Amino acid sequence: MASSSHSSNFPCAACKFLRRKCMPDCVFAPYFPPEEPQKFINVHKIFGASNVSKLINEVAPHQREDAVNSLAYEAEARLKDPVYGCVGAISILQRQVLRLQRELDAIHADLIRYATATCNCNEMPPPMGRNCFHHNSSGNIYHPNPHWNEPYEGNGRADGGSL
Repeated sequence: MASSSHSSNFPCAACKFLRRKCMPDCVFAPYFPPEEPQKFINVHKIFGASNVSKLINEVAPHQREDAVNSLAYEAEARLKDPVYGCVGAISILQRQVLRLQRELDAIHADLIRYATATCNCNEMPPPMGRNCFHHNSSGNIYHPNPHWNEPYEGNGRADGGSL
């Protein structure tokens, strides 16, 4: 848990920002230490002090620090991207994973084609990685799934993605 502001006689970041006296039972003090004023400023700007106070009191004590840290993370993300917040960052990362998986699948297909061309044998080694290949009707050649090479069709956003 974050250090309490009461041991050093300094108000917590929330009380300092709100210009009020930090009482010993301050709900914000354990989670918004005086050394981290921007954390409270961001959370207050996005969610409001009253809503954060209510949320802290409604969450089980052992989950409060995680809840406050989640609020702080989302508040920072909302300040950077007011529409999507952290969901926008997650979406970008998911698209990047899909793009890299397609690239990996293409490289695996190239490796299999190279191995087939160099060994001149009728038996194919089992595909590497995920089950990303399908068997053709002749029974001895593997091809990458043709749908994975289709270009991504986003919604026209500048980053090429959609939510």
